[in-house]
Amino acid sequence: MRDVDYTEVAGDSINKIKAGVFLTVKSGKGLNTMTIGWATFGFIWRKPVMMIAVRTSRHTFGIIEAAKDFTVTVPSGDMRKEIAFCGSKSGLDVDKFKICNLETAEACKVGSPIIKIPGRHYECKIIYKSAMDPAFLDKDYDISIYPLKDYHTLYFGEILACYETD
Repeated sequence: MRDVDYTEVAGDSINKIKAGVFLTVKSGKGLNTMTIGWATFGFIWRKPVMMIAVRTSRHTFGIIEAAKDFTVTVPSGDMRKEIAFCGSKSGLDVDKFKICNLETAEACKVGSPIIKIPGRHYECKIIYKSAMDPAFLDKDYDISIYPLKDYHTLYFGEILACYETD
């Protein structure tokens, strides 16, 4: 494991996030991983922050609502099949970990695990969340991205750890 300064790898991570990465959340007995293709990095409230978005219609939503943290795993190798599967199937219906042969590993600073694969891992403590209010959303985005009106909740996570594994 090599600690990494998130500011030095944010651009690379964003490019990889566009293609899909793993968001993993654990709360109580609930555990799920899903694919995310949107995130932002920044510095807010004097803290390094990653913002992720989860639709209220997703199985992960119920878990993250009760969670205190989340992890994001950015694979360094080709995991297109696993990312596509985890982005198209619900953890309510299938065991994504078993089907995709994904193992979890204990995180260093948060309760949610990481996906045990070579790559970059972000461990984030949820410091703020906000459900989207469509009244404040650009109408073109509302029509094109939310035809089913299944809006996202935005989760701001203080980045407690950023590291790479082989």
